[in-house]
Amino acid sequence: MTTDIERLLGEQASYLLDHKCEGIGRDLLTLPGPDFVTDVVAGTDRSPQVMRSLQSLFDHGRLGGTGYVSVLPVDQGIEHTGAASFAPNPIYFDPASIVELAVEGGCNAVATTFGVLGAVSRRYAHRIPFIVKINHNELLTYPASYDQIMFGSVQQAHELGAAGVGATIYFGSAESGRQITEVAAAFSEAHRLGMFTVLWCYLRNSDINVEGVDHHVAADATGQANHIGVTIEADIIKQKLPENNGAFVSVPGFGKTHAAVYDRLTTDHPVDLCRWQVANCYMGRVGLINSGGASSGATDLAEAVTTAVVNKRAGGIGLISGRKAFQRPMAEGVELLGAIQDVYLDQAVTIA
Repeated sequence: MTTDIERLLGEQASYLLDHKCEGIGRDLLTLPGPDFVTDVVAGTDRSPQVMRSLQSLFDHGRLGGTGYVSVLPVDQGIEHTGAASFAPNPIYFDPASIVELAVEGGCNAVATTFGVLGAVSRRYAHRIPFIVKINHNELLTYPASYDQIMFGSVQQAHELGAAGVGATIYFGSAESGRQITEVAAAFSEAHRLGMFTVLWCYLRNSDINVEGVDHHVAADATGQANHIGVTIEADIIKQKLPENNGAFVSVPGFGKTHAAVYDRLTTDHPVDLCRWQVANCYMGRVGLINSGGASSGATDLAEAVTTAVVNKRAGGIGLISGRKAFQRPMAEGVELLGAIQDVYLDQAVTIA
């Protein structure tokens, strides 16, 4: 398939496709490419087994061999409840349907729960790389509480045939210290067993929202979350696309920063804001994937393509899009995943 990217971008086409990042130039970045594992990962402390697992991710699906990735994440049945996630399309209560969507959609990998992958492991583990999400929030506590707790062990993920493990840290929450310690230990164990690691670097603290601005998606704060994530040796960072900036200058006593972040290194352009996230991933030595976000319905395709364009032009390595793909008929989900991949295959969409 060939997606008409400019048409989907609409009035933003020139704004997004012609922008040049001046604050942090592309020459400062380690860019995605077919030899990323050989040229970059081989110089780290990762073992040959981890390199082999990571290469299996980069080699799979429609984007195989490009250095870019398209991942289907379906952990929302726990994170957002099964009803909220699968009622729009109940076939995805069946674990086989989840993996089939990833396979038919040409994804590099499928990221989901112990239960889903355990139910179909022998049928699919050799057909597509598995990423096991090892911790989750749960929504049956009342009043609702928000914490990421371990749902299984890294050893279990290894026995399922997983190529990688994923975990979430709620940076800024009261439980973040414990989560950082738990996930750092889990990532160390995953590397020992030969698996790569993916960190969902999410902020969670309602007190940082001031004057109606949601600073959970601020470039400066999410960038720092990424920087902590690569410090505990995540091999890939998953982050929400930034929508604003200035959390550290808007919320009294929150973090530390420097004026250059706002007046020289970034602008309010979405590619510049995402470039700051990439910079905090060791200037691209650790790959940044942005999340596709919730399903909006008719505008999902345009939103997904826009996010992919911003991520690619900023220097990221791909998109991890779930609800936009699985909360619709499978054929439409496959089409949406294909459109995302077309952005990364289109050589006209360049690094800004």
